[in-house]
Amino acid sequence: MRDDDLAVIKIADNGSGMTKNVKKKLFYPFFSTKPIGKGTGLDLAISYQIVVEKHQGDLKCISAVGQRTQFIIEIPIIHRN
Repeated sequence: MRDDDLAVIKIADNGSGMTKNVKKKLFYPFFSTKPIGKGTGLDLAISYQIVVEKHQGDLKCISAVGQRTQFIIEIPIIHRN
């Protein structure tokens, strides 16, 4: 929780990171680093739609070649009386 109105989820790996070019296209529909026929490339595009468009949150990716990759999901919390 951050400031009692934002849920923050951080997910990181211990991989080798990604290039700026890959990171730039990460949330594009049908973008994939897998060979053709080995994946749809829709997962992060759909995740982005859910977090950003449906919940007015934020989805960020922090990564660089030779470093780990971290995704940060921030979703507003609605307080109901």
